[in-house]
Amino acid sequence: MRVPLSWLSEFVDLPDSLDELIAVMDDLGLVVEGVERVGEGLESVVVARVEEIHVIEGADRIRRVVVEAGAGPVEIVCGATNFSVGDFVPLAPVGAVLPGGFEIARRTMRGVVSNGMLCSGRELGLSEDHGGLLLLDPSSTPGELLTSSLALAPDVVLDISIEGNRPDAWSLLGVARDLAARFARSLRMPAVATPQGEGETRQSAQVSIEAPDLCGRFTLSLIRGVRVGPSPEHLARRLTLAGMRPISNVVDASNLVMLELGQPTHAYDADRVGARTLRARVARPGEVLTTLDGVSRALAQPGRGLGDSGEDLVIVDGDDVIHGLAGIMGGALGEIRDSTTEILLEAAFFDPMTIARASKRHGLRSEASHRFERGVDPELALFAAARFVQLLEESVPGLEWVPGPLDVLGELPERSRVSLSDHDIERALGVSLERATVVRLLEGLNFTVREEGGLDVIAPSARLDVRVGSAGRADVIEEIERLYSSTRMPRRTPSWPQPGGWTVAQTLRRRAREVFCALGGHEVWTPTMVSETHAALTHPTSPRIRVANPLAVEESILRPSMIPGLLQVFARNAERGLGDELFGEFGVVFTHPEEAEKTRRARGGAGGTIEVELPEETERFTLLLARPGDDARRAVVTARTLLARLGLDDLDVESIGEAPSGWHPSRYARVLDTRSGVELGRVGEVDPELVRGASPDSRRLGLVDLDVARIVEAARIRERDSRVRVPNRFPAALMDLALVTPNEVGADQLRRVLLRASSLVESVTLFDVYRGDSLAETERSLAYAIRLTSTERTLSDADVADARRALLEAAASLGATLRSTS
Repeated sequence: MRVPLSWLSEFVDLPDSLDELIAVMDDLGLVVEGVERVGEGLESVVVARVEEIHVIEGADRIRRVVVEAGAGPVEIVCGATNFSVGDFVPLAPVGAVLPGGFEIARRTMRGVVSNGMLCSGRELGLSEDHGGLLLLDPSSTPGELLTSSLALAPDVVLDISIEGNRPDAWSLLGVARDLAARFARSLRMPAVATPQGEGETRQSAQVSIEAPDLCGRFTLSLIRGVRVGPSPEHLARRLTLAGMRPISNVVDASNLVMLELGQPTHAYDADRVGARTLRARVARPGEVLTTLDGVSRALAQPGRGLGDSGEDLVIVDGDDVIHGLAGIMGGALGEIRDSTTEILLEAAFFDPMTIARASKRHGLRSEASHRFERGVDPELALFAAARFVQLLEESVPGLEWVPGPLDVLGELPERSRVSLSDHDIERALGVSLERATVVRLLEGLNFTVREEGGLDVIAPSARLDVRVGSAGRADVIEEIERLYSSTRMPRRTPSWPQPGGWTVAQTLRRRAREVFCALGGHEVWTPTMVSETHAALTHPTSPRIRVANPLAVEESILRPSMIPGLLQVFARNAERGLGDELFGEFGVVFTHPEEAEKTRRARGGAGGTIEVELPEETERFTLLLARPGDDARRAVVTARTLLARLGLDDLDVESIGEAPSGWHPSRYARVLDTRSGVELGRVGEVDPELVRGASPDSRRLGLVDLDVARIVEAARIRERDSRVRVPNRFPAALMDLALVTPNEVGADQLRRVLLRASSLVESVTLFDVYRGDSLAETERSLAYAIRLTSTERTLSDADVADARRALLEAAASLGATLRSTS
């Protein structure tokens, strides 16, 4: 927002030092991003009267102009054509330096000597108009300094960046209020008009609200005796400095009020409004509005944004003809024209989210929508109308503002009210402030403060950003800190009874990455949003979770699995001869609420509390093994190695249940935590159909998919229950058992049975799997290395024999028998 200091100083006394002012504004959160000095470089520019205009032979774009500048005729070569003999124009003589450092020199063009330059408004830094010369008042005096003729004084314009959560600061009055509170100076309100004339507005005009939840206030003023024309020079210049183009006195007055107070207004030609009645209602499907920019816009069209049902609030007249898109832009039908003599002035409060969604949906941003979507002061409408009339009267003396302007209420937001104690402030800021200082600062921002033991604080109507409850308490304390200034508070080094460190989850993620890299892996990143084709590869029949406003329409689905993304990475690398690698990714996958446990979260807002059904998010660590020889067995080894380094070496791998889509139907298993039985992940191979789609060669691709949250929880339990293991001082006995086992009996299932067979069994490790002609197709040989030990004595031959017998009996319970050596 551009803020001319000459304008700002009408509301509050500013410090003499510009650097001090900028530092204070930065400290208040009104960050100054640019400083522009205007009105400088015009010291040598004078007023000149056009005496003669001649055509230059052979030139069709320039003319010879003779002007009188108080010291005799001056010959100038000029390309502008918007002036005639007798007009008064600015002359920059030879040697003058215009804004921007442009020095005027004597030049010869087509044999004619030009002794200076006649200037446009843009060349003088006074406006953006470069279509011709700046035409001055006919009462001007030749030779008079331009700065004296136009009553110009050098000015400074600050370009301020204001955060979206400060709707009150989107005006000069809001900026001045902050400065007045900081400097403890009085805030001057602008002069306003009062209604006058015969009759009342309700006798000649009507207003109503049909959507009270979208339009909280609608005021309507009837103004007679209007004469449309240019604004006074000082008001037009003020608009120009603020970055807006002067249009007419009526439009300019509306824009000046918006910039001054932050309240947009809209003026309608009263004779073009049916029955002189305005209503706020919701647009109906199929309705079309041609806005002031000449674009026809279809209304009530559902948007792509989250929660955007396409609800447009429109302003219609008594004949139900649409005159504007509320809070954004008016229609061409009721536009102010040169013939307008009576106007209906709208000043209203609209629901911020309705304006924000409509503005985005129609791709139509305006200064008005910018303020309405952040929230204007609901109590400011009639004051803004009074200020509008006051400004318009400067160009139209004798204006009649009909008494009794109409004011209709809908649903207005409630002002936030919080209780605050001195301890609350000291605990939050770390410094004790005097009660009187706190009250002064808050009252400077129009907060209502009552001292009843503590402080009962009511936010002003302009501060829609102040919340209720404990959140509102934090907002109020933030305002105190902002005005008091954090630079005045003592510096303290925070101390904690316990130094910080990584959480278990952070530690495990880092360690997992280290182990993964040590195994030769490459961590990759794949998009969270995927196409319908990719989602169907692993979840062909599951409902999709679609993003309402994706960056790319073809990638609008939150991924249910990371397998397609990793396959795509493999395919792209394989095309370049780099596919024989181990790829892995940490990421989040999403499960539709219809398939997952439904999560309900309460979200507070102006419309009350609503329940939102959210998808389930799960963090996974997925590995794709694409090196030669990588298969399901290698995937099991990789998963065991990785989890063992994370402190989870007591695992079971079970081939139970049907393989999910995307996995090899017969080479799939679940990884279980032996202690809790919780599934930590899955291992196996990629479905051969998916492999053929990613690579021309029919290789096997190993796959590991781990649930990070469950691994973290299992590791946390291990850490909590960890015990120091004292080395056994007695020697161990080792034996190998090769057991012929039915195919349906898992290797880990048999290992668990053997571990429980005898108290002397310390460990059981599978070291060989054999299938051959000597065995039936329904069975295989599993060879285990078994370690026996006792903490009380050295094992005897009888102890080992008893343990061996117990091991064979336990194996027999699953149908496993000792393999014959013959």
